[in-house]
Amino acid sequence: MSDRTPNTGRSLLRRATLALLTLTLFADRALAHGGSLRAATPEQLAIPTWLFLLTGGGVVGASFLLASFVTNRAFINAVHDWHRRLAVPRATLAAGTLRFIGVLGLLAVLVVGFIGPQFPLGNLAILTVWVGWWAGYTISVYLVGNTWETLNPWRTIAAVLPTVGATYPDRFGAWPSVAGLLALVWLEVVSPLADQASLLATVVLGYTVVTLAGAIVYTPDKWFSTVDPVSRVFTYYGRVAPLRRTDDGLKLRLPGAALSDTRFVDGADEVAFVIALLWVTTYDGFVTTPAWTDLATWLVNLGVPASLLYPAALFAGFGVFLGAYRTATRRSIGFAETYLPAQTLATRFAPSLLAIAAGYHLAHFLGYFLSLSPALVTVAFSPFSPPANVPVIPLPGWFGGLALTFVLLGHLVAIWVAHATAYDLFPSRLQAIRSQYPYIAVMMFYTMVSLWIVAEPDLTPPFL
Repeated sequence: MSDRTPNTGRSLLRRATLALLTLTLFADRALAHGGSLRAATPEQLAIPTWLFLLTGGGVVGASFLLASFVTNRAFINAVHDWHRRLAVPRATLAAGTLRFIGVLGLLAVLVVGFIGPQFPLGNLAILTVWVGWWAGYTISVYLVGNTWETLNPWRTIAAVLPTVGATYPDRFGAWPSVAGLLALVWLEVVSPLADQASLLATVVLGYTVVTLAGAIVYTPDKWFSTVDPVSRVFTYYGRVAPLRRTDDGLKLRLPGAALSDTRFVDGADEVAFVIALLWVTTYDGFVTTPAWTDLATWLVNLGVPASLLYPAALFAGFGVFLGAYRTATRRSIGFAETYLPAQTLATRFAPSLLAIAAGYHLAHFLGYFLSLSPALVTVAFSPFSPPANVPVIPLPGWFGGLALTFVLLGHLVAIWVAHATAYDLFPSRLQAIRSQYPYIAVMMFYTMVSLWIVAEPDLTPPFL
């Protein structure tokens, strides 16, 4: 078995590489997806085919080099152990300011959403939620640090409300947050939340009621750490960032270094949440591709109800991503010839995938955020009487290359984190390298899907 295992691993990697190169060879000049309110974006982001091919091939080659040669345990430990402590003066004042901004932002979304102007580019609620919060703020969480625990307006409000303190059923674990994340993204895709301000405000109000009720029943700490999908998204993205808040101030590490910490992900429910976060960032772009339009049209012509298409694709894609990861875990045990349980490997290697999710989110939303930021700032100064011509920044053609770069950088960070984790798990250098073969193949699969979506023309999802 030991003689066949490395060959099998190399064969698996060669097949994955061949699949990626085949995909790129058939790619034409491509356009990247701009996200919600994309109709207001003045132009699509062009990615030259040669850049797509050259960069993709180069990253695959670098991945092989990382897998084969950059395996010095002392060097990896030195990189991941490096950190600096940063003192934060007047942290109480900063925290109070953040809490005030969070609550003010929530009130603005509710008030302007219900009684403000209802056209998307002139409504502060729509611009705040999709441009300021989901695009810009989320980017800051994984590029700088997670401030959501303080900024979270629902947590600030819940902190002054009485609590029942009921015991949360342990058997539920974090599974409600997995279901909640999938449900929120499905709702964002199938409903006109980015176009109808009153509908957006209604959803935010409903979310507020459910969230505050949960925090009152189970205490804010339990609700926001275990059940609330939004808080958990920012907690997980925050682990990619270089800055983390500690009791002594701020701790500066290299981006992604915190992903290899032990017990960050603990249990099958936590693994499923990581996979769900990875999948929903992909799903949001997948339903705008021509391939999805063709598939959906074909299925509807066969008699499949259009209302079933999007939830079916959401759960099927999540199942494929989760199944691929579990298969990789089982294969990793065989390659590494270890007696460690599958659950241990699954929980330790899952955080590395967050770097891929962050890279794809950045590729998906940075251009969108930069294009629409002037509109957000302009409307913020006159939320009830915005100007007729809201400013939007046109992006240059070369900006599309950045989207591809961000996807590939996330892939590289994920491979590096997985290597560090392998060296921490296995005493043998050869075991650590062999254990990576299936995970590298899965990461390449995830990245191939992301690259393909970024490269596809952006269409309006059909049958909505």
